[in-house]
Amino acid sequence: MFVGHFAAGIAGKIACPRLPLWPLIGASQLLDLGWATLVMAGVEKLRIVPGLPGSPLDLYYMPWTHSLPAALLWSAAAGLVAARWWQGVPRAGIVVALVVFSHWLLDLVVHRPDLGLWFDSLKVGFGLWNLPQPEMALEMGMVALAGGGWIALRKDAGLSAGPAPGFIALLTVLQMVSLVSGATENGVQMGLLALFGYGVTMVGAWWAERRDSVASRR
Repeated sequence: MFVGHFAAGIAGKIACPRLPLWPLIGASQLLDLGWATLVMAGVEKLRIVPGLPGSPLDLYYMPWTHSLPAALLWSAAAGLVAARWWQGVPRAGIVVALVVFSHWLLDLVVHRPDLGLWFDSLKVGFGLWNLPQPEMALEMGMVALAGGGWIALRKDAGLSAGPAPGFIALLTVLQMVSLVSGATENGVQMGLLALFGYGVTMVGAWWAERRDSVASRR
């Protein structure tokens, strides 16, 4: 699951329009942002297993970001920060916490059993990764559905729909790049690639809404 996670960030924008999109996009990938950092530091581990269907990644040790207790803690912490930062926005903390936790739920659908119900034990995962075409259809369908809702939200607010299709196009390009870039056991390289991709997406989300603020000052 890659761009499908961003659909949860867009859904958070629909649920709470006063929140900026870019932190919601970051929240949707917060667990992976932490994972990339810990992989680079050698704390969490991965390996490449050629022949695995769908993805060759064996994410065999990631208890601090992708176990159920860790995901709940990351979600609660992000929700508390959001509630404090956007005190004037009702439900900001709840929406951000739910967007963060959506990452674990979506990973549960696509990952092989590598998500610990208790840190590094009792691992679960439904393994949709093993069926690449249905998994890709699910991801892009989620993005299309969330994008349609975002366009409707913008139109209701009297805003141009243009930034929404543009952002969805960016997500589609990133998905294609991720498919052809391959995977590596080099933790630093893998982490940097992940952080770069997420950073580009957050900047794209910020840029899309920056146009709204510029237009509102005219």
